[in-house]
Amino acid sequence: MNLLILHGPNINLIGSISARNSETVTLSKIDSKIKRVAKKSKINLKIMQTHKVFGAINFIQRNRNWADGLLFNPASWSKYEYSLLESLIASDITTIEIAFSGKYNLIDNSLKSIFNGYCKKTLTGNPVEVYLDGIKEIQKII
Repeated sequence: MNLLILHGPNINLIGSISARNSETVTLSKIDSKIKRVAKKSKINLKIMQTHKVFGAINFIQRNRNWADGLLFNPASWSKYEYSLLESLIASDITTIEIAFSGKYNLIDNSLKSIFNGYCKKTLTGNPVEVYLDGIKEIQKII
């Protein structure tokens, strides 16, 4: 299986947020755990973190024929970034949306994500576990 991981805006600052909570979660640690699980499961990965919508769209479009699935944490894009939603729909990649919960959730989740109607599932949880749960879920779907 070929899997894309797309971390949206400000996910690179997860270490700063975790430090305020006396924890040591970083994007590097999240990616390392994802890579370990992927290697054991014989999953090929491409991982990207960006703040720029055009970068995210390019990542999706350039890899649409390679990827079997996408784990996507849109962060604030989940409320307004329709051009990214169009790109997902046009690329037709099986997608699971990832969202952080609790002290790692920086935006109001009472407003639904614009990606809910497209994504096969939306998973919410702790930054490390939610990505690993996403891998399990996408393996079930694909």
